[in-house]
Amino acid sequence: MSALKSPARNRELLALIPVALLLSAGFAAVFAQENARLGNLSLVYGAYFLAVCLATHVYLRLRLPDADPYLFPLVALLTAFGLVMVYRIDESLARDQANWFVLGLVLFALTIHFLRDYDVLERYRYTIAGAGLLLLLAPRLPGIGQQVNGAYLGVKLGPLAFQPAELSKICLVVFLASYLREHREVLIVGARRVLGVTLPPLKHLGPLLVVWGASMLMLVFIRDLGSSLMFFAAFLALLYVATGRFSFVVIGMALFLLGAWFFASTVPHVHDRVDVWLNPYSDPAGNGYQILQSIFAQADGGLFGKGFGQALIDFPGTHRALLPAAQTDTIYSLIVNELGLFGACAVILTYLLIAARGFKIALLADDGFSKLLATGLTAVFAIQAFVIVGGVTRVIPLTGVTLPFVSYGGSSIVANFVLLALLLLISDRARREAAL
Repeated sequence: MSALKSPARNRELLALIPVALLLSAGFAAVFAQENARLGNLSLVYGAYFLAVCLATHVYLRLRLPDADPYLFPLVALLTAFGLVMVYRIDESLARDQANWFVLGLVLFALTIHFLRDYDVLERYRYTIAGAGLLLLLAPRLPGIGQQVNGAYLGVKLGPLAFQPAELSKICLVVFLASYLREHREVLIVGARRVLGVTLPPLKHLGPLLVVWGASMLMLVFIRDLGSSLMFFAAFLALLYVATGRFSFVVIGMALFLLGAWFFASTVPHVHDRVDVWLNPYSDPAGNGYQILQSIFAQADGGLFGKGFGQALIDFPGTHRALLPAAQTDTIYSLIVNELGLFGACAVILTYLLIAARGFKIALLADDGFSKLLATGLTAVFAIQAFVIVGGVTRVIPLTGVTLPFVSYGGSSIVANFVLLALLLLISDRARREAAL
């Protein structure tokens, strides 16, 4: 089927137009609130955004004509939403975010160009795994590591600062997908039942223990509870898809909970994070301030919200934050405050739709590596969204993980566009082979 006649790409094009209109409407609402007047600037921003998205659409039409038609519009919707919210907080941050968006699309295109045959990733899985582990440990290296809210998340190399955990998640998913594709038969055939629980062979239990140990190391060494939970949960999702043994997942969760409980009891910074989660009112002006303000902001939004630009982010006449880290950690709380529960549900629904399309790609894929890679990439993306939303709503302890494509941060946008490119590569091959 020619690229010009691809029905999938036509559906993608039609979906991008309302996204640009929503972006224009969002900027118009912010301008009206801040300047008490409307101009044509919102339309200009909307036109720029649509032009960039159309250029990406043309590239996809030429390179991946059979790829999933809904993933890119859904991601564009989240990005548009994030640009409006970040602009509403700080205009200079929004300009930076827009630049990161364009850079992310450039890397998105380069990933599709150089990894059209993504099976090559299997041959270099140990190299990729090593790179992923080095990226995780980089924030603790002297001279370049940076501490963010008590966690070692950032790396600064001259003028360039980024969070390497965002890229390492892709490296580790590639390695796990390749490893489990090769060894899943051994895990299934050699399994034994002990007291009604299916256990993998002891000699092949090593990878589970290694990944568990790595997640515990992250919890203690780089103090990042969110990334630790995200990586280990993605691994358990891959393990379940590869083996079909739910008992393996139960064993993994038990190991994680046991390790988390031990370190929460013995390591001070982990204990403090859990204590703030369980008892934020014990220190409402100190450690519990951020989570309490987050909850109050969501409650104040009600069902329909206060409207774009209506929320108070700083105390009037002061520089003290009423909603700390509104552009990163608590941007979901700001969304709930200004758009209400209905607006927040729309954002969550968008993430659910992306996850559904990602898992559908995994179902369509024929070969084991493609199936596991699509599953792992989708799982780590969905879990990242859950970790930050769960943190600001006190379902789990609050972490420094970003809300994909919405929170301010170049590392997150760039890494997630690479993730999206891999999903579309898998989708294009799977849908093309299914049509034969």
